[in-house]
Amino acid sequence: MTELYGTEYNAVLFDLDGTLVDTAPDMVAVLHRLQQEHGVEPSAYELARSNVSNGAVGLLTLGFPEMEIEFGDDFHQEYLERYAEMVCQDSRVFDQLDGLLQQLEELDCPWGVVTNKPEQLTLPLLIELGLAERSACVISGDTLAVRKPDPAQLLLACDLIGVEPRTAIYIGDAERDIEAGRRAGMATIAASYGYVTEDDDPREWDADVIATTTEELTQIVLKAVNLED
Repeated sequence: MTELYGTEYNAVLFDLDGTLVDTAPDMVAVLHRLQQEHGVEPSAYELARSNVSNGAVGLLTLGFPEMEIEFGDDFHQEYLERYAEMVCQDSRVFDQLDGLLQQLEELDCPWGVVTNKPEQLTLPLLIELGLAERSACVISGDTLAVRKPDPAQLLLACDLIGVEPRTAIYIGDAERDIEAGRRAGMATIAASYGYVTEDDDPREWDADVIATTTEELTQIVLKAVNLED
């Protein structure tokens, strides 16, 4: 399927890393610096890139397979502190997606961000990219006590925007994104151009649509919100 059917959608929500913004250059750079300092062979960039959606813990687990790394431990915190210092050094909005955002804004279709990335990293990144003030809402990984795949973040976003979940679209590059969107009653688009590991298959996520490129995503979204026939 290459389009959404049956509903006039009036809001679009994006996952952040690997969906709206290509943050891999900065996140992988921090991993490589830590590996260099610890005398570990740097992970191949493309392999590390595919794991960025698994967050800092996922990257550290990949880069330091002999270590037991847990969320919130000292090594995780060190990574986050270093990443915060260069959160938008080389990160960029994916090609064509700023144009999509502009078209949504011009026709009063609100868009927002729902991510598991903590607020202390999410907001500086969006501010640096000039997206924070443009978005209708920003829900981070620590906004609530739960995170995706729990649907609560998405339901909060719809409430803040003032739309029914069934009239909103959620776009993400991980299975947890699609699960959260489906549980919230939203239409879902899997961004397979994002950070997807070799052993993962977006066709198995039960998304309504799969977008293989940002160009395809743009076409799907604009048609779904009735901005383009």
